[in-house]
Amino acid sequence: MPLPPEPARRALPKADKDLLVKGITCALIGCVILLAPYVARSPGVRELMAQAAAVGWFALVLGVALLARPALQWLRR
Repeated sequence: MPLPPEPARRALPKADKDLLVKGITCALIGCVILLAPYVARSPGVRELMAQAAAVGWFALVLGVALLARPALQWLRR
């Protein structure tokens, strides 16, 4: 008796792939900005990056939101 055929895998649409790339990029930028004050050696750079914490949080939240939409659509399928 032959095996049943494998179910067809649906590829992500181009718009979802673009959102994934943008989400990963934004989340990485946010992480770098938030972690930079702890890694920087120069006091001037530490102070500058500490003042940019709001931008880092915004980029991180935006990146997670951009990643959530394609993930939710993928889970619904």
